[in-house]
Amino acid sequence: MNAGGRPGADVVVPVAGSEAVVRAVLTTMRTLRLRPGDSLTVVDNRGVGVPAPEVLMAAELRTSYFARNAGAARGSAPWLVFLDADVTPSPDLLDRLLTPAPGDGVAVVAGAIHDAEPGSRGGDRGAAAPRYARLKASMSQEVTLGHGRWAFAQTANCAVRREAFAAVGGFREAVRSGGDADLCFRLRAAGWAIEARPGAVVLHRNRATLRGLLAQRARHGAGAAWLGREHPGALPARRRPGLAWWALRRAGRGLLAGLRGDRDAMLVGLLDGPAVWAFELGRALPNQRRAGRAGAAADVLRRAVQRR
Repeated sequence: MNAGGRPGADVVVPVAGSEAVVRAVLTTMRTLRLRPGDSLTVVDNRGVGVPAPEVLMAAELRTSYFARNAGAARGSAPWLVFLDADVTPSPDLLDRLLTPAPGDGVAVVAGAIHDAEPGSRGGDRGAAAPRYARLKASMSQEVTLGHGRWAFAQTANCAVRREAFAAVGGFREAVRSGGDADLCFRLRAAGWAIEARPGAVVLHRNRATLRGLLAQRARHGAGAAWLGREHPGALPARRRPGLAWWALRRAGRGLLAGLRGDRDAMLVGLLDGPAVWAFELGRALPNQRRAGRAGAAADVLRRAVQRR
């Protein structure tokens, strides 16, 4: 336990962007209240080279999961807290995630992810893509934790017990999407539990454009297909004939809602079909990057994690 009466935590935030983006993420994450025994590592997955003690360059393999493993290997606290670069945490997030200390059988603690809406006034208007994502609560942990046997916590805001993380080998580093679900599936298969702590909140910035939203859905679809191959029965595909009819009905309801003046219902109805189709068609996309020269580096990082 640290001076705050909770377990120590190493915060790991992967970021792939320009120097300005890395600096912005670092500034945001420095608002976290760290206690003795805690640390912050912002992992630069492009190698832009921001000179700050909290920044670690890990660009040998450009995936967020390689970056997360690299950040995990840097610390030694009993808990790892994974956050995404596009979230804003509350200053007391670590206390809320880990107080009281999770039970001995818990390996993953899922904090809450609330959607922000850039460009809105009072939260009731804004660009179509972020508003749609907010209305659907697409990043909510309640969605992914509600998958029964295949429940998982998203790495946008979660804590993982280092002992359990090391025992299963950390994240699969070459994957582009689905690594958080895969980690949770492997941990649950090893007998560990997942716990939700909805009071530990981060604010998530959604994609600002429809193109970005649909590209994100396609990447998630690629991850879902990969998960289905790795863990048979997880996240099964929807039947396309039924999906086509469903999408047409959703669009029709959206148009009717628009005629009634219900902007939100119109937006959801018109975008549900494209969003789900992007996800399903994304299943045909590759979900892994070739490790190449990074393979040796990844093995070194994995062994470092396991030695802790």
